[in-house]
Amino acid sequence: MITWNDVIKFASKGNPEPERRVEKSDHEWKDLLTVEQYKITRLKGTEPAGTGALCHAHEAGVYSCSCCDTELFDSTIKFESGSGWPSFTQPIDIASVKYVKDDSFGMIRVEVMCNVCDGHLGHVFPDGPEPSGLRYCINSESIKLIKD
Repeated sequence: MITWNDVIKFASKGNPEPERRVEKSDHEWKDLLTVEQYKITRLKGTEPAGTGALCHAHEAGVYSCSCCDTELFDSTIKFESGSGWPSFTQPIDIASVKYVKDDSFGMIRVEVMCNVCDGHLGHVFPDGPEPSGLRYCINSESIKLIKD
């Protein structure tokens, strides 16, 4: 189980290596993604709170990266955080998510990205439920639900 200490370590000293990498040109990403997906995943945008299609999704399945299909989060660890974005307590695999220190907007946060294609997902915070205490706050446009 990943803890906040692990998140900080990864963000400052490097992330686990993924099993594969997906790299595309900017033009290829624009052709593959919707305008909103591109804005959020490639340009590090954020959808307005409460507007994402997956905010209140409760179907069983796996949430994968909307850019490269890497499995990121299982529906069993999704929870209602009240933040306005889909929230999870753990990634499926330690090497599926990349952690990057983010000091934009005058605050220090930890950005989470797909570790396979570097798509921006959202941020992680140390105020989630036990046992991990983590809240992965993820943009709906960055992920897709593959239902069981």
